[in-house]
Amino acid sequence: MTDPTRDAAFALLTAVLDRHRPLEESLDALPAMDARDRAAGHRLAASVLRRLGSLDAVLEPYLTKAPPPAVRNVLRIGAAGILFLATPAHAAVGTAVALAKARGLAPFSGLVNALLRRVAAAGPAALEGLDGPRLDTPPWLWAAWGADARAIAEAHQVEAPLDLSLMPGATAPDGGVRLPTGSWRYPAGTRVTELAGFAEGAFWVQDAAAALPAHLLGATPGMHVADLCAAPGGKTAQLAATGAVVTAVERDPSRLARLRENLSRLHLTPRLITADAATWRTEDVFEAVLLDAPCSATGTIRRHPDVPHLKRAADLRSLTAQQDALLDAACALLRPGGRLVYSVCSLQPEEGQDRVAAALQRLPLRVDPAAPGEVPGLGDAITPEGFVHTTPAMWAELGGLDGFFVARLARRA
Repeated sequence: MTDPTRDAAFALLTAVLDRHRPLEESLDALPAMDARDRAAGHRLAASVLRRLGSLDAVLEPYLTKAPPPAVRNVLRIGAAGILFLATPAHAAVGTAVALAKARGLAPFSGLVNALLRRVAAAGPAALEGLDGPRLDTPPWLWAAWGADARAIAEAHQVEAPLDLSLMPGATAPDGGVRLPTGSWRYPAGTRVTELAGFAEGAFWVQDAAAALPAHLLGATPGMHVADLCAAPGGKTAQLAATGAVVTAVERDPSRLARLRENLSRLHLTPRLITADAATWRTEDVFEAVLLDAPCSATGTIRRHPDVPHLKRAADLRSLTAQQDALLDAACALLRPGGRLVYSVCSLQPEEGQDRVAAALQRLPLRVDPAAPGEVPGLGDAITPEGFVHTTPAMWAELGGLDGFFVARLARRA
């Protein structure tokens, strides 16, 4: 019998690398299994995706010819366990051989056994001399990140911690550290559903950087606010928790269902609309609009290591066109003097400052710059224009944070 953790990891890698399906979507599609096996399989697959270039560089000298993709994935799983997850060598090798046989790859089981034994014998020395950050980063991303590329890529090699946003008045679960911006941070691998207060709706999962856009919007009780592209709902929860009157718009019914489920646990009841925010029309005029636009998600690679294997530079063209359309729609919803916060979890300038620069040319908007006091501990993230631009290399001593671009704009009268 195979190890269910390795079975899950193999299925996830196959989905991401061969079928180009997102990791989280693939995780949801796994057959029913023990929650801990499921989580362990996800962690193992994520480790492979995070260090794929390095793993292939370690394996390559031992291969006389390229193995089939399925065999390569078995080898990657075994090597990741040995080199990055402290799996005992005999367990990593044995489970990889069993996995190969279970997946109809028995003719290659001898290769898997022999090769992984050599990796285990080399141990950490197998990684010496390799430029891991460069190997594990696609060239187009490395080039786009410029002088920050190495620091960002190094941050991506470490599993991200768990960040929580708390409901007003809620007590943080034990074991966390309060970050300068008010989020609470817990060690990587923390199971959120096992934390005290989860079932009662005391908090929700949200990276500290992802909490900045709603914070900069400055919603107040009774303020009429629209949250466009709202799923999975972290920013919607932030806005609703202030007492603002929130309308959340999401075009994907399945994502809206998850948003509704998340908000129900938090006992929050904003108005939910199933619609494409780019074409949604309403007679309502809002005092503030939050637009967290669909993007390449390159700022979230440390949490979603499948992103570099799913996205290409060519994807930016369609994404930026969509972002422009959403900015136009968001501006149309605002009353004169109203506030618009545009954000993307992207490190690509085409999706951030370039989109805002173009919007300022065609729309009746002006920049409402962020002040250092609004983003405690992140003064370096404020650009000369007054935008907020975080990268995973920031707060390294605290465990990093996601890459986000946030611009606060105001509609001219």
